Amino acid sequence: MEIAFLIILLALATSMLVPFLSLAPWLPTRDKDIRRALALARLRPGERFYDLGCGDGRVVAAAAELGAEAVGLEISLAMWLVCRVRQTFGFADGAVFRLKNLFGQDLSDADVVYVYGMPEANARQLRPKLEKELKPGARVITYAFRIDGWNPARIDGTAPLDKPVYLYIR
Repeated sequence: MEIAFLIILLALATSMLVPFLSLAPWLPTRDKDIRRALALARLRPGERFYDLGCGDGRVVAAAAELGAEAVGLEISLAMWLVCRVRQTFGFADGAVFRLKNLFGQDLSDADVVYVYGMPEANARQLRPKLEKELKPGARVITYAFRIDGWNPARIDGTAPLDKPVYLYIR
């Protein structure tokens, strides 16, 4: 029994390191910043929303509450399990959480894409995927970091302690 517990603990700990090899480590987004990001996106009911690296699922849950078809993609088993357990208790009703590498997801049906990724990874890895797959008019929201090579349509973050939220329109 102790060996099984240690194996599960090691698997969960290892899965927490996976995001460091992806766009960014998991850092929670403040609730007020989630509201700012979704307001900037002008997310409407029925639109398809993707959170690329959804972490604990709070952004996806907020998008689902606004009536979006909200999908969270998460590569970390531990974080995906957090989302699923929270969903079991009524959190994020209507949202979908996928244990999946975002680079394996076709985003051609996206109306809004949210990402909290490091600037180098955004430019090197993510930007080519978004340029290839997103339909005209799709909105991309990035939190704290820009996508190098793109010009934001709007930037929200006027308060001194606010992290900027960038809106891009394809």
